[in-house]
Amino acid sequence: MEQTQKAYIQSESGVMPLIIPAESDEVLPGVVWGNVAGFPTIAYWFYKVNERRYKDSLINYQLGESLLEEIGACLLGGHGIPAENGIAAYEHMKSKGCFTGKVHSEELIYSWLSEPIAKGNKTFKYRFAKQKSCYLHHAIKALSEQSPPLETGIALRDWLVDIKGIGLKTASWIARNWLRADDVAILDIHIYRAGILAGFFTEELTVEKHYLKLEEIFVTLASQMKIKTSELDAVMWFEMQQYKSIHKLLEQRKSSSKPRSKTPTYYGTSDPQQIALA
Repeated sequence: MEQTQKAYIQSESGVMPLIIPAESDEVLPGVVWGNVAGFPTIAYWFYKVNERRYKDSLINYQLGESLLEEIGACLLGGHGIPAENGIAAYEHMKSKGCFTGKVHSEELIYSWLSEPIAKGNKTFKYRFAKQKSCYLHHAIKALSEQSPPLETGIALRDWLVDIKGIGLKTASWIARNWLRADDVAILDIHIYRAGILAGFFTEELTVEKHYLKLEEIFVTLASQMKIKTSELDAVMWFEMQQYKSIHKLLEQRKSSSKPRSKTPTYYGTSDPQQIALA
């Protein structure tokens, strides 16, 4: 029987040992843990989440100080908008009083969002200003008329998707951020690619057509790893969007004609601060 893997997390407080299942052990049916030193295996992500826990450096993903602010921040970010531009646009709109709860007209919101937005020492013009102004107006109006359910992430997510312009991914993002919910997952391109590379997603399932099925897989994976869904997707997103060779790794995977085996291919290299022993 293959031995468990042992890794060590170093911090100013000392060294903490971390025991991880063997490489060929299955975390989900047909999905193995892989080598802890191999990016981006399941074992690697398990290590990275625990590393952040031990170093007290978990990612603070909440953006707003109210649910309306959180909705605004997530609506202004997302697909096609660089993260720093989305945050700058959110801060700009917050300074205008967009998220006080008053139901502003689409025209007024658009006039604010059309202004040059400061980012560092420069300014930029926000993309999709007309479209997002409409969505912000409808979100503000919905919150002024109804009290959203806050019992679970799914309940809030299902309420949010009835608002014009808010789809499953954005609604899940808001619910995860605001409630620290672990029953939903933010399946953006970074998480989807992590899933393809680690083997817990397959290309037969797409975010556009199979969001809820993919979410079920992701939530189950986190549960089997015995970590919080919100921690796992935050760490994955942070690392995947910084990794510069993702497209190369995906091409390597596509070009491989080998059938899937219980010993996965390692596409990347280990974290330089990680000490791992077989």
